Amino acid sequence: MRRSRILSRNRLTDGIALTVLLAVACGNQSGPSALNSPLNVSDDSTVVLDTGPGPSPIVEPDLDYQAELERARFEDRGWCTDFSRHTVAFKEILSGCVGRDGIPPLVRPQFESIADAESAMNSLEPVVVVNVNGEARAYPLAIWTWHEVVNDVVGGEPIIVTFCPLCNSALAFNRMLEGWVFDFGVSGNLRNSNLIMWDRQTQTWWQRLTGEGIIGELAGHQLPFIPVSIISWDDFKSANPDGLVPSRNTGFYRPYRGYDRVDRPPFLFGGDLDGRLLPEERVAGIDIGDTSAAFPFSVLETERVVNYSVNGTDVVVFFKPGAVSTLDRALIIDSNDVGSTGVFDANMDGRKLTFSFRNGEFVDDQTGTVWSMLGEGLEGEMAGKSLIPIVRGNHFWFAWGAFKPDTLIYQGSG
Repeated sequence: MRRSRILSRNRLTDGIALTVLLAVACGNQSGPSALNSPLNVSDDSTVVLDTGPGPSPIVEPDLDYQAELERARFEDRGWCTDFSRHTVAFKEILSGCVGRDGIPPLVRPQFESIADAESAMNSLEPVVVVNVNGEARAYPLAIWTWHEVVNDVVGGEPIIVTFCPLCNSALAFNRMLEGWVFDFGVSGNLRNSNLIMWDRQTQTWWQRLTGEGIIGELAGHQLPFIPVSIISWDDFKSANPDGLVPSRNTGFYRPYRGYDRVDRPPFLFGGDLDGRLLPEERVAGIDIGDTSAAFPFSVLETERVVNYSVNGTDVVVFFKPGAVSTLDRALIIDSNDVGSTGVFDANMDGRKLTFSFRNGEFVDDQTGTVWSMLGEGLEGEMAGKSLIPIVRGNHFWFAWGAFKPDTLIYQGSG
């Protein structure tokens, strides 16, 4: 199969910001695919090349894969994916009961100001916050339960922002690899009840929780993480008065009523449950080098601030009530308050800081500076400075434990 790659001369083409559009001659395809309808790239802005990311240097072809593929519990017809390259067993993957892009991803949604969006938002509504090169955007989870993946450009960087309702986590990635920009969709498949994405350029399948290519030409490659936060609309407005939010005309809320009961079995989960916590206990999960750690919300809600060392890195975890669940009631605003977290490097200007929760505020013990949930110095000696965010996801425990079986669990300071 011969692939031709279409490379934008300007790298970020206005309107879709894709560096790569792939034309694939692979016969009939089933289901919607952007491969059949390249998006708004003018003839004079592109040049066709036969170069680009080649086969993964990490994953060698599996010459005996066909028999395993025939026993797989997902549909492989209609895909141009190179199934001979894979880092996980096909038996771990399940169909999510929707076809490819049956949950429609977004490409460059329309944004509006906080003032324009205010009438459609509620103060405790959860939003995914991304800040790249000083440009802040909030992606309401009421929209993202419908789309799950958005391909966007923020602060001049091509990114994807994702939300997996089944494991209750939002993650973002830079979608440029080796100088090539990819755009992503929803494969319709799951592993450990976690969304598997696909890219339209090579049709590689990507595990959303880890950001790793697991099947296809780019199997073994890793998408770079971008820190995100899930906080309330009120907290986003206060911290980012010039921030932007997608227009509500992109889709509708898909209710997951009652899904976040901590004792319920996870949907379409094929792995082994880690019994150290209840399956749908919320945790803030982080990776520092080869060490993973999880901070249960039930502990954070009591302590509010945690000073901890993970693999030699001093971190601080903030917890604040005031953001409701996306997965509780038919209307998000009627849902229970589950709170939000922030995780940061505790070192600033070469000095280790420790933090406390005093009079309803996050305060460092060394300078008395008051810090926001987003790690911004508000009042005091370090006002105007920002703590370095540590990439983390607020996951249901069953998903984090399945992918990170050796994770450390914070037990509390008592």
